[in-house]
Amino acid sequence: MKIQERTGAGAGRSAVPAQPSVGDRLPTPPRERKPALAALAVLLILVGALGATMLVLQAGDRIEVVKVTQAIPAGGSVNSSNTTSVMVAKDDSIHYVEYSQLKQLEKLKAVNPIPAGVVAVGEMFGSEAGVAAGKATVGLSLKAGQYPTGIKQGDTVAAYRVSSASGSSNSNSNSSSSASSNSVIADSARVSYVPGPKDSGDEIVGSTNLAVTLTVDSDKAADLAQAASNGEVALVKVPGNSGN
Repeated sequence: MKIQERTGAGAGRSAVPAQPSVGDRLPTPPRERKPALAALAVLLILVGALGATMLVLQAGDRIEVVKVTQAIPAGGSVNSSNTTSVMVAKDDSIHYVEYSQLKQLEKLKAVNPIPAGVVAVGEMFGSEAGVAAGKATVGLSLKAGQYPTGIKQGDTVAAYRVSSASGSSNSNSNSSSSASSNSVIADSARVSYVPGPKDSGDEIVGSTNLAVTLTVDSDKAADLAQAASNGEVALVKVPGNSGN
């Protein structure tokens, strides 16, 4: 009887082993630390911050320079009418011409044709004009009536020989004999220089004459210079202008 009671009491017990308490959990392995990746992340952050700082500093270091607004032919010069000022980031590797140096730049000549819209740099100019082979430059001193209104650097003009009586006016009293003495000296001359309306009086010959420099074919230079010295030249604007 005692043996059966013990067996019955054991049959009522659960066969599932008891679960360990919370305090008896197995310890987790420690996480693997990667100091190299952490250092790289810090380095990238520092480089990014330094780059942003340099950009801000560079943007703040700006200078006022000369920008060409109208095309300048070889041998031509800048003036207050064909230039303006713009702000650019300072760069010692680029020889910008600061706008405060515009007056000094007006005394130099364009070595090669300069298109409109570019920022002027020192290499574009020199004391000697880069005149192409077969070409020559001739200076003229013209009175009102001997040149078209609004003539500007880069224009294409025809140079006519006129008598001294008709060179300064276009009156209807010109005789047929004086008209017959008029002839074309150069039918396609390029205006290399003409003073702008804001230029100083030093660029004007006398009080009424206008100083104009033309680039013509070499074989036309002598006739043009001779007629100019006698005040017997008149300019007419013709197709083929710079398109300003």
